[in-house]
Amino acid sequence: MGFNKEKIRQIRNLMLLAALLVLGIIYSEKIFSGAAFLVDILKPFLYGGVVAFILNILMKAIEEKLLKGWKGKAAKKLKRPLSMVLSIVMIVLVFAIVFGMVLPQMALTVSEIGKKIPAFMDSMLDQFEELAKNEPILMDWIKQLESMEMNWDSIVASIISFLKNGAGNMINSTFTVAGSIISGVVNGVIAFVFALYILSQKERLSNQGKRIISAYLPMSIGDKVLEICSLLYKNFSSFITGQCLEAVILGSMFVVCMSIAGMPYALVVGVLIAITALIPIVGAFIGCAVGAFLILMNNPLQALWFVVMFLVLQQIEGNLIYPKVVGNSVGLPSIWVLMAVSIGGSLFGVSGMLMFIPLMSTCYALLRESVNKRNALKMKAQPQKKAQQEENANPAEQRKRNRK
Repeated sequence: MGFNKEKIRQIRNLMLLAALLVLGIIYSEKIFSGAAFLVDILKPFLYGGVVAFILNILMKAIEEKLLKGWKGKAAKKLKRPLSMVLSIVMIVLVFAIVFGMVLPQMALTVSEIGKKIPAFMDSMLDQFEELAKNEPILMDWIKQLESMEMNWDSIVASIISFLKNGAGNMINSTFTVAGSIISGVVNGVIAFVFALYILSQKERLSNQGKRIISAYLPMSIGDKVLEICSLLYKNFSSFITGQCLEAVILGSMFVVCMSIAGMPYALVVGVLIAITALIPIVGAFIGCAVGAFLILMNNPLQALWFVVMFLVLQQIEGNLIYPKVVGNSVGLPSIWVLMAVSIGGSLFGVSGMLMFIPLMSTCYALLRESVNKRNALKMKAQPQKKAQQEENANPAEQRKRNRK
């Protein structure tokens, strides 16, 4: 039996795909290292794309709501740069307020701890002396330690050797750190400039991307790619909006509850928890640790009650507020939100948590659409199949139809 041209083309494509997979497995280490090198080169532009995406959410809201009435030709020219500047100013103000509130309070607390350490050490020495009087065996241990002979020549030689080796390592570490700082600053500037370019030319870039997809892909595949990209944009923007809303709700809950309970630093701790809560599920625990540390210096008992309050509010937030607010914003059921956070955090840490919720939401929407489409086709084909089965079950009726 011969093969037609279509069959031969399919076999050839399968063989080519198998060969590529085998080569990929054989040279997987080189491929991964090359991909890592390429990502390292493109890192400033990737960061710029992320910054542009986040700023675009705020900029779009300003253009559509705050500057909605700007209709004239001159007003339209000023609308984009003004909304861009307002977005950057708002984000800078948020960070300035947070750092302006939290950092001075942390410095004051550290200063108070430094003042309390001498008194704490004196108290510990007094307790140790009292314990030594009641436990004679401790005094025997101290006398044995005092009677031990120390080889000071060996100790001094070890210290000199450490300093000789450590000096070179310290210089190398200094140059490494300085190079990392300079590289980080340069990458940050490039990323920021690239983000501004994307925001100022986003309609043009979007049109160019659509034209490229239309030129190099078949129409059906190109339409599907554009549909997936649109769904990804919607889910990521909705997730960021929902995450920020959830952080504001959680921070407000802490401010209100701590103010009612008469705990100190209510506003500072609430703002800190709201910022750290941007990390899904587990981020608020960082704010809890810092908040408990601040309150501990003022009143240890209140710090204990603060931890209890945090655990209660965290359960409410994690099981009720977060799945509802963030899950509804991306169209993902609560159980899948928790699964996405767990899988993303296990694979890629904090960035995985932030990425996997909108990605899983997109996969969930595509799978739901595919399942509904297939079930609809099966339901449509079911009456025809049933009629065919009935016809096959009645041979006399079939012969009668054939004679006609």
